[in-house]
Amino acid sequence: MVIGAVSLATAGRGLRAQPVAAPSITAVPGIRVGQVTLPSRPTGCTVIVAPANTVGGVDVRGGAPGTRETDVLAPDNSVAIVNAVVLAGGSAYGLDAAGGVMKYLEEQRLGYAVGRSVVPIVPAAILFDLNVGDRPDVRPDATCGYRAASSATSGTVEEGSVGAGAGATVGKLAGSERAMKGGIGSAALRAPGGLIVGAIVAVNAVGSVVDPRTGRPVAGIRTPDGKGLVDPFQLIRSGGWSSALLLESTTIGVVATNARLTKAQAQRIAEMAHDGIARAIVPSHTPSDGDTLFVLGTGSLAGETDVSRTGQLAAEAVSDAILRAVRLAKGLPGFPAAADIK
Repeated sequence: MVIGAVSLATAGRGLRAQPVAAPSITAVPGIRVGQVTLPSRPTGCTVIVAPANTVGGVDVRGGAPGTRETDVLAPDNSVAIVNAVVLAGGSAYGLDAAGGVMKYLEEQRLGYAVGRSVVPIVPAAILFDLNVGDRPDVRPDATCGYRAASSATSGTVEEGSVGAGAGATVGKLAGSERAMKGGIGSAALRAPGGLIVGAIVAVNAVGSVVDPRTGRPVAGIRTPDGKGLVDPFQLIRSGGWSSALLLESTTIGVVATNARLTKAQAQRIAEMAHDGIARAIVPSHTPSDGDTLFVLGTGSLAGETDVSRTGQLAAEAVSDAILRAVRLAKGLPGFPAAADIK
């Protein structure tokens, strides 16, 4: 959760960043977020719509990713502009949501110009939630993506058990019977000089969520009686975890900044932002997770970009968003939320 000031050091001097008044990714001017939660099963999609001329990057660290249009973001490839990013539940089926976002953007004439046509650039990543609820045939599709994109606003982002985080769970190292509810969270930081860095993260991790400021678990593997939380560090050291993990997890998210970025800079910041996942989720980037982070640079802040500073703030925003995701989640049958564990 965003609490107090965050102290960082960069280029040999102190840096103090403050949480913004509305601590969500939409604190970055021009960024809009829309979410749809499906009524028939806990799942949904979250769409982050970017302003014109936004440059994108991505870094995939998990061993079981489900993604779309990540190759186009490589620094050596031609197209630099991203129009929107989709985060969705539903496993690989959820990638269909990006088609609906493309349809909406095409109607708005937003995309890569090709003659008299436009081709919206819409990367996407998904998480596995088909085992939550009793309707695995219900998953985000193009209609979900269209509705989310068309309802996107610059207001404060709804967090917890909504959108891509509706069916998210965490703490599956000891089996799903001892797991807890995950969710989606957002956070933002403002640095001196007007730099703003925000993040939105859907948390569906194999591991437990820990507060990096205290090292204590916030949500994750429950004790056998279900009333407390297991220390994931001790569990890993003792070997008391399942080695037969299923590919049913993943933490996915988007970092946005008003900094002016090249594609190479955006990728570097995405790489640094993964430190936020590693700080707040134990373990992270496992073969059973598809951990993926996108970066969007809107370029509205004039001046040269300090990539080191921006990347450090990105990592902080990501870890703060992860904490908010589980703290604001609401429990489901078999998956209590952090607020349910006293």
